[in-house]
Amino acid sequence: MENNNMIKETFPVLNMSCAVCASRVDKELNQIKGVKEAVVNLASASATIEYNSSIVSAEDFRSRLVALGYDMIIDIKDEDDNDEVEDAEKKKYKNIKNRTIWAIALSLPIFVISMFLMDIPYSNLIMWVLSTPVIFWLGRGFFINAYKQARHFSANMDTLVALSTGIAYIVSVFNVLFTSFWLSRGVHPHVYFEASSVIIAFILLGKLLESRAKGKTSFAIKKLIGFQPKIVTVISENGKEMEISIKDIKKGDILIAKPGDRIAVDGVITKGYSYVDESMLSGEPMAVLKQEGYLVYAGTINQKGSFNYRADKVGSQTMLSHIINMVKQAQGSKAPVQKLVDKIAGIFVPIIISISILSLIAWLFLDTQNGLTHGLLSMITVLIIACPCALGLATPTAIMVGIGKAAENGILIKDAKTLEVAKNIDTIILDKTGTITEGKPIVTDIQWASENNINKSILISLEKLSEHPIAESIVNHFNGVESIQIDDFESLTGMGVRGIFENDTYFAGSRKLIIENNIEIDRKLEEYSNLLSKENKTIIYFANAKEVIAVLGIMDKIKETSFAAIKELKKEGLDIYILSGDNINIARKIAEDLGIENFKAEMLPQDKADFIKELQANNKKVCMVGDGINDSVALAQSDLSIAMGKGSDLAMDIAGMTIISSELTNIYKAIKLSRLTVLTIKQNLFWAFVYNIIAIPIAAGVLYSFNGFLLNPMIAGAAMAMSSVSVVTNSLRLRAKKI
Repeated sequence: MENNNMIKETFPVLNMSCAVCASRVDKELNQIKGVKEAVVNLASASATIEYNSSIVSAEDFRSRLVALGYDMIIDIKDEDDNDEVEDAEKKKYKNIKNRTIWAIALSLPIFVISMFLMDIPYSNLIMWVLSTPVIFWLGRGFFINAYKQARHFSANMDTLVALSTGIAYIVSVFNVLFTSFWLSRGVHPHVYFEASSVIIAFILLGKLLESRAKGKTSFAIKKLIGFQPKIVTVISENGKEMEISIKDIKKGDILIAKPGDRIAVDGVITKGYSYVDESMLSGEPMAVLKQEGYLVYAGTINQKGSFNYRADKVGSQTMLSHIINMVKQAQGSKAPVQKLVDKIAGIFVPIIISISILSLIAWLFLDTQNGLTHGLLSMITVLIIACPCALGLATPTAIMVGIGKAAENGILIKDAKTLEVAKNIDTIILDKTGTITEGKPIVTDIQWASENNINKSILISLEKLSEHPIAESIVNHFNGVESIQIDDFESLTGMGVRGIFENDTYFAGSRKLIIENNIEIDRKLEEYSNLLSKENKTIIYFANAKEVIAVLGIMDKIKETSFAAIKELKKEGLDIYILSGDNINIARKIAEDLGIENFKAEMLPQDKADFIKELQANNKKVCMVGDGINDSVALAQSDLSIAMGKGSDLAMDIAGMTIISSELTNIYKAIKLSRLTVLTIKQNLFWAFVYNIIAIPIAAGVLYSFNGFLLNPMIAGAAMAMSSVSVVTNSLRLRAKKI
């Protein structure tokens, strides 16, 4: 019963400013009763939560986060509501942009005065006046968020910014108002208005650049959402056609698909028939016949015919939405390496505050003359330069871009763990059917009982009137043969076609069509058809009312891209196997054509899984490529599972990756992208860790005793801002990589 109530949803989370925030929200959500797992992604500002809806609700999540000073959007019902989230992000970006411009405009004169014009009258008062709106108006968000964290005995990046700029401002105000206090003690008072205001300006600029860069990581999602039509034609209760928004479609509505229309929702055809281009889902170039009782899917394209269909799955229930959600959840998932980062982020801010206080105390003891001045500068600089944001963004930004780029290339990756596993694969197992072949039938064999031009003309004239893809392959095979007038043409569903030429009836279709019409077949043609059958070819019979005139063999040939794909995989040093349920002759022929030495035929599903276990026992990292249904046991057993083709819900549930296109080359692309993404994560983490390891001691003043260098808080603010920007920018470089 509990399993039936398990739900997995992704919600936008508001007011997270750094890795510490993400870590705190993650920890809070995972502590809620009824939550199986919650994964918070700072880069996408979202939380993916798997929970028992009979125990806890989305409103409960929001309430807990609001109490902590955060917020959550929980009322997203369908993909169109993402427009509202996008609008909110645009407003947020515009707000940050305006605050940044004003902060820079006010900080610039403060900086000029502090550097070059300190001797002008009222210089300290002018800087005080200009810095006040920067700190308490343009930078108010840092103080508000820091206060909310403090109420819950917590701290984050905003705490560091608020403490550093606040202390600098308060000390400066005290030194302006009570100058005599210091002069009477032989100390020349300093003001730090330029430090506090310029720091706010730099951090806002960093957030602006970061927000702009992070917005680009959602490109893949926007592209997928673009497959959905906005307006659809529905038949009202009184039988009239009317156009409505896709958001207004209800389950049970009867919709019309006209030639060229994208299907709006998943449904069942109730009237009419047509061929539908499902390449968006399957990658197959051949359109699929859809008639009464057949399923159609959102985002696919209707071709020549028109039909009515009943809406069965709407909104977030459609297969397209399922794919979009898979990409979202994968982008929000955590790589195993991220767990280490989360632990560090959880204790980072308290450690930094402790270091800043210790640096102040150390300066007071070690420098009796200028200890207070240098100590305050060091404390402020340590608080500013220690940026957990770069650490927090290192992994999720790379994962978002990597998984997004995969989706653009027709590769759905279930989670970040799959990405990490894929880079270690050394063995590829391919299921033959639907993976290696063309997917577009061609005539490979033909045997005539009576071959002449008139019979060829009758055959192609019949097939030209048919809309079946196999008919198209026959017409293409006899390209150049003239067609003739066929009378009383009839399409016989599931069997073939029939027509009349000069008062004689002709048939083209399956063996069932020949048997039902009591048509004789010559022994020679019978033997030929048996031979074609053994080669696993589709057989089409052409006959008149008395006897079979010709037998045609049609099959899916190996795709040209499959040869290139196998070549690339072998070049990478990967061992390749073909496991097939077909007979040994077919498996051997396919393997020989592709140059694959290892193959096994006539294998049951459990046999495939057992073979994978054998390989794994020999320390092989195995990738299984199959359809996700017949190969479900093998997919589950493998280290990396890839479902090819359209993929049923079962295929998507089992497989770590789903190749929407059936192109074999995408397997190599997936492995290459995995390696590039993991490399980017390692680069990001390296620079984020190195930045903090080097920057914090310098900020504390360790170089002062050697060369008199003390880091300026303004430079620290710029460095902190750019560290986050550099991490996001490095991740975005993945988008330009060729795979």
